[in-house]
Amino acid sequence: MSSNIHFPFNFNKNEIDEIDSLYGPILIVGGSGFIGSNLVNALSHFRSDVYSCSKNVNQSWRLSGNKQLEASHLISADITNQNEVSKLIDSIKPRTIFNLSAFGAYERQSDIDKIYEVNFRGTINLVEKLKETGFNAFVQAGSSSEYGLNCSGPKESDILRPNSHYAVSKGAASLLVQYYGQIEELPINHLRLYSIYGPWEERDRLIPTIVSSGLKKNFTRFAEKHISRDFVYIEDCLIGLIRSAAKGCVEFPGGCFNIGSGKKTTLEELALFSKQLFNLDGMPSFKTFPNRKWDLSNWYSDSLSAKEQLNWSPRTSLKDGLLKTIEWEMSAQEMIRHIPQYKNKKKISCIIACYKDNQAIPVMYQRIKEVFEVIEYDYEIIFINDSSPFDDEKEIANICSFDSKVIGINHSRNFGSQSAFLSGLELCSGDAAVLMDGDLQDPPELIKQFVEKWEDEFDVVYGERIKRDAKLYMQIMYKLFYRIFRLMADFNVPVDAGDFSLIDRKVVDHLIRLPEKDVFLRGLRAWVGFKQTGIPYVRPERMFGRSTNNFFKNIWWAKKGIFSFSSKPLDYIQKFGFLIFLASVVLSIFYLSFYFLKPDHEVKGITTLVLLTLGLGGIQLLSTSVLGDYIGKVLEEVKNRPKFIRSSIILGNKKISDQIEMNNLLDKVRNNIDV
Repeated sequence: MSSNIHFPFNFNKNEIDEIDSLYGPILIVGGSGFIGSNLVNALSHFRSDVYSCSKNVNQSWRLSGNKQLEASHLISADITNQNEVSKLIDSIKPRTIFNLSAFGAYERQSDIDKIYEVNFRGTINLVEKLKETGFNAFVQAGSSSEYGLNCSGPKESDILRPNSHYAVSKGAASLLVQYYGQIEELPINHLRLYSIYGPWEERDRLIPTIVSSGLKKNFTRFAEKHISRDFVYIEDCLIGLIRSAAKGCVEFPGGCFNIGSGKKTTLEELALFSKQLFNLDGMPSFKTFPNRKWDLSNWYSDSLSAKEQLNWSPRTSLKDGLLKTIEWEMSAQEMIRHIPQYKNKKKISCIIACYKDNQAIPVMYQRIKEVFEVIEYDYEIIFINDSSPFDDEKEIANICSFDSKVIGINHSRNFGSQSAFLSGLELCSGDAAVLMDGDLQDPPELIKQFVEKWEDEFDVVYGERIKRDAKLYMQIMYKLFYRIFRLMADFNVPVDAGDFSLIDRKVVDHLIRLPEKDVFLRGLRAWVGFKQTGIPYVRPERMFGRSTNNFFKNIWWAKKGIFSFSSKPLDYIQKFGFLIFLASVVLSIFYLSFYFLKPDHEVKGITTLVLLTLGLGGIQLLSTSVLGDYIGKVLEEVKNRPKFIRSSIILGNKKISDQIEMNNLLDKVRNNIDV
């Protein structure tokens, strides 16, 4: 076994010749996964024209130490998006393609629509585009799960009895391959892979847990002891994939082959074998967790077709494969220690409220994308077009068409930025959400500092505007507003903190559940509490166009904030009224005393009466207007109108305008978050 943790294989001369014979460039779709990354590492050891494609290139942690693979050969693309597939194929023009993408093989991957989109629709997108450019070999990775309940040594031609959506989707893909190969005469194969194991497998899978526990002199947990598997070492699997591309696709177009050992191994046998291998004391425990619906007692292959037609059969016994896996595990301890930080990446949702921001939207998108390429978090970008009269919708739709991480929302009319943010918060699926205005006055580069504070266990991280590029009187007005707001509010409100902020998922959930209609998010964000901190920054002027705010709009914002979170103006009116009452009593006593003490002198002062009348009248009007604002807010809440109305949602090239479809999408997002 090679000492290189990225190339722990020993290919013979014939196998190396087969690798050399493959037409290039070579594209491995799903190259960040367990099997895909091993194939990328193996092929790039001998060739320089190998490309790895995954939905998120930042998740290619298994390839991070491969010095033979150029960084430019790691490509992000979503195969469920036709535009991204087209761009991918046109840029590389691959001649040999391995499609190892899959979704639904793990319990945590339960999104039914996505299972079919990735496993079936993604295959169609790839092959249909490749038909335009031409290709020499296409190997589709299937699964032994396709057989479902018919799992006891089935031949490739035997009936499929799938017992999961994953099995159905992969079985459908096998029929698709059969059609492409036999009817359209394309060089394409489908390989039904059995239980592949070895270096770089996910840490929570059976063999890695057996090995890691065994090295610590412990047994791992097992399900029911009669459950069986057909184990194939990763090196043998790679040889099968390579041989299919070099031989099978040309000689047997549309062919389907089982890649298995043909040997049934029960969990009991595997446990006893691990006891012997690691010299463990005691006996293993079974049924330590419930059986899953795909756990079967007679699951093994018939790989005769692969042997006869591809000249392939596994050469590594289970014992030798485990020994190789143990050797690799011990040599890769430093790398393995860092695996958890890459797995199950946290996701950040960037929510951008747009109004007359058509010029800024492409720049905003590019800057956000560059930020996440550096910080290596999963992310999504949600642009909300708040019924802009400019081309905001067109710009958003264009970005959505080639980047599946971008979602567009269109409102039926202009509901305001606060409603736009709430609209995005309802649809976001991230572990945290970043709120930003679409005019680029909120610098995306600050997200990195937001995330660092969030990882320090702050639930809310807001941008603190220590200075802004604006006219002096506007700067003074903003400073005064935040300090008056803080003085008026019944809770702690950070000063100089606008909407630009990162909000943890639990805070997001509280915000979108609040029933009030006339919302002021920066106030609600402070009201919900939790652990909060600020990041100081200088707020620049708009990069494009003119501000949609003006003096009167800012007064409206100030009233909205104060009247939403404080009853102190009513208290002040009451106190002021009481003071005026006291003043009138004192003045009455004065005039009465003056009348009795000096009856010959009339009190003069029509000016005083006029001023008092005008002053008191003004105070009454002001007080009434304040009361009117509060009554207006009560009326707004009582009417119970929606905070916004979405006219459509844009996903990829699809524009969803039907209200039922939009509601179903929202339910789907919420259900996935709850899970």
